[in-house]
This record gives sequence, structure tokens and C-alpha cells, in this order.
Amino acid sequence: MESRKLQHWRLYLLSLVLGIGGSFQYGIQVSVIASPAVHIQSFVNQTWLLRYGSPVDDATNQLIWSFIVAVLSLGAWAGAIHSGSLPVTYGRKKALLFNNVVAVVAALIMLFSRTAQSFEMILLGRFLYGYNVGLGLSVHLMYLGECSPKKLRGVMTLTGSIFIGFGKVAGQIIGIKELMGTEDMWPYLLAISGIPAILQFVALLFFPETPRYLYIDKGDVEASKKALQWLRQQDNLTLELEDMQKERESTQGEKAKTVRDVLSYRGVRWQLLTLVIPCAGVQLCGINALHFYAFDIFRESGVPEEQMHYLSIGLGATELITVTLCSFLIDRAGRKKLMGYGYLLMGVTMCALTVTLSIKHLYSWIPYVNIGLIFCVICIYGLGPSGVSMALPADLFLQAWRPSAYVVSGSVNWLCMFLVGMLFAYVVNGLGQFCFLIFVAYTFLSAAFLITFVPETKGKTMIEIMEDFNKLNFKKKDGKRTDVDLATMF
Repeated sequence: MESRKLQHWRLYLLSLVLGIGGSFQYGIQVSVIASPAVHIQSFVNQTWLLRYGSPVDDATNQLIWSFIVAVLSLGAWAGAIHSGSLPVTYGRKKALLFNNVVAVVAALIMLFSRTAQSFEMILLGRFLYGYNVGLGLSVHLMYLGECSPKKLRGVMTLTGSIFIGFGKVAGQIIGIKELMGTEDMWPYLLAISGIPAILQFVALLFFPETPRYLYIDKGDVEASKKALQWLRQQDNLTLELEDMQKERESTQGEKAKTVRDVLSYRGVRWQLLTLVIPCAGVQLCGINALHFYAFDIFRESGVPEEQMHYLSIGLGATELITVTLCSFLIDRAGRKKLMGYGYLLMGVTMCALTVTLSIKHLYSWIPYVNIGLIFCVICIYGLGPSGVSMALPADLFLQAWRPSAYVVSGSVNWLCMFLVGMLFAYVVNGLGQFCFLIFVAYTFLSAAFLITFVPETKGKTMIEIMEDFNKLNFKKKDGKRTDVDLATMF
């Protein structure tokens, strides 16, 4: 058993390299922007005063700040769109190398923004960071999923969620005022993502292109075999090579599919629904609303204002720990159960939280119950939806469909994040604590969809998973046609 674990040490090292420059960047960019908010708004005001001779009004300053926060999502959407073409044309490895150059350029722009007296440079830097995150997250999961054997595919792709949680906690820690959350240090804080980008760029030079890309997309059997041998450290690779050969034959030499193909072809309709409703739409499960309300609940419970940031680190650490625990469960319990019942439990807990928030003034102990419910929701989110939403998309599509599927997934994810970021404040002002009921409806819908319709994917090859989905895609069609043909032909 020990020798079998050591056999894959290069794959584990690859997951570390991909995580640091991939989903880690997403986590750190989401969290790191919060602590220097006051300093950045002050910088915008000073810059405006130097240019126009008068301070910026509060409404304009708030609008500029909102765009600084939200433009990350628009950049990520642009990156997600290119994740369907760059990895296909140049390969997964070269796409990531290019992506790291984008992050380094963004870091330099952030670093010199104060010297140049330009808050527009912060906007541009955030957009480029977003592009880096959108492209990097998709290619990270694509690269890792195509390098992993089927028995480890769930655990390996789940490392994407682990590094997101790690990035969030890292961003919260380095953003405290004792480290880099000061007026003098904020440009360096915003430029911090250049370091993981440089580390990944250098480390990736020593790793091969993905075996599946070399075999299926490029038809280079020898290069694919060498890459597999390097990753697995063994010569007996017959089963994996046969699996890739079957997938290559099933595509019948077809080129990579377009986004239009993914959206219009019946043969991947249920995979697309699975990708969009529970996976890409994970932004709509209410986790951001929970973080927003957490500070009000902590304040009502008597937590001092200066301690709020440390409690937010506790929330991030809780998510990181539970996502890590999910990696031990995903290939035992399966994707379907963890995500489906996870959404169901999240919905039930948020219903309870809505009730207790409505009666919080009746008893002095209710705010402490609310704190417990917040941590419960985050634990459930980490154990189920957060982790599985990263692992499941890698299981759903054959090679020719996968890049465009990630474009769709990324587009839905980032557009939802942008809309939640721009509109959530208005929803809270209008509905108060009852805003959670919107997210409850989404979680119940996703849970019903997953539990009722989606087949389990753990421990199955891509072809076997496609055959399961074809029973849904073509259940009214002539059953004599082969599942593989139905999955790939127009």
C-alpha cells in the first residue's frame, strides 16, 4: 500500500504546483481586497483631489470601489472564455505558462499604481488578475483531471477547492494590520499574487503536457506514453492507454467542440444541466450572503470590532478544513450524495437561520445560536458543494467536449459572482434576513436535481459515465444505437 502511494508522488507534486498558481489565486484575490478597502478609497480620493482640485464625492468613490471589487469577475469571465481555445490550440501546459505572465504583469501594475498616482491601474490590475483566475482555474482542473487515474480523479480535482480555501485564509492572514494591511503596504499586498505565478511558471517547466491531450488531441502515442510513465513511474500502462484509445476512437477524429455545440447538442444536454445548475451556479447557494451577515451577527453577540477580522479568518479556516475532509470522503461517499445532500442540509440550516435572525431580540442567547448556525452552513458547504463542484465537471465530458464545457461553466460561475456582487447589497436592503430564502430555494432545487437525476460518477471511466448520461439524453431514442456513437456524433 505504501509503495502504491509513493508511486504517485509526482502527481501529488503536480497538484501542488497547479494549485499554487491556479485556484489559490482565486481564493487570495477574493479575500485580499477586503482589508485595504479604506486605504484604497483614501488613495482614490487623494488622486481625484490632485487631478481636479476637489475631493471626490462619496457616491463616486463608492462606485469606483464597487468596480474595483467587481471587475475581477469580468476579467475572470474573459479568461474563462479563452479557456476553450488556448488549451486546445497550444496545450494545457503552455496555456498556464502564458497565464502566469498575465498575473506577473498585473502584479507589476498594482505595485506601481501608487507611484503613478493612478487608481485606473488598480482597475486594470484587478481585471488582469481576474483573467488569470478565470483561465487558470479552468485549465488547472482540466490539466489535473487529465493527468489523474480514475481512482484518484475525484481526490485530485478536489485539491482545486482546497487551494481556494487556502488562498482565502492566506489573503485574510496577510491582510491583517500587523502584517500588510497598512497604508504603506497596500500596493505590495495587491501585488502579492505575482509570487505564486512566478513559482508555478518555473515549476511547470519540469512537468510534461497531459497524456490525454497528447494522445487524443494530438495523436502522439509515444509522447503520451512517456508522460504517463513519468507520472506513474511504471511501465504497465495498458489499461490507461486502452481507455484513451477507446475515447479517441469514439470521437472519430473530430475536432474540439465549440460552445455552440455544447449548448445545442442533445447528446450532452444532461451533462450541461449538471454543469450549470449545481456546479457553476455554486455562487447562488448563499455562501457570500452568509459572510456578509456574519459580521452583524458577531457584533450583536458582543464581539469587539477589532476582533472581527480574526473571526473572518476562523470562518475561512473552517471552510478549508472541511474541504480537506471532503477529499477523504469523495471517492467513498461519491459526488452525487455529497453534493446533493449537502445542498439539502444547507437549505434546511439557512431556513433555521432565517427564523432565528427574525427572533434574535427575544432572547439574549439567540445571537450565539446564529453564530453556531453560520459555522454549520460553512461546514456543510465545505464538505459537499464547495469541493464536489470542482471535481464533478471533470467527470462529465469526453475530451473533445471538455474545453468548451469549461467555458460554459466558467461563464455561468463568474457572471453569477458579478451579479451577486453588484446586486446583493440592494437585495439585503430590501429583504433583510429574508434574503436567505432566495438561496434556500436554489439549494433545494439543486438538491432535488442532483438526487433525482444525476448518475454517480465515482470510479468510472469517461466512456462509462457518458453511457450513464446517454440513458437520460436519448431515453426516447432507438436504443439499438451505441451509447458512444450517440455521445459524439451530430
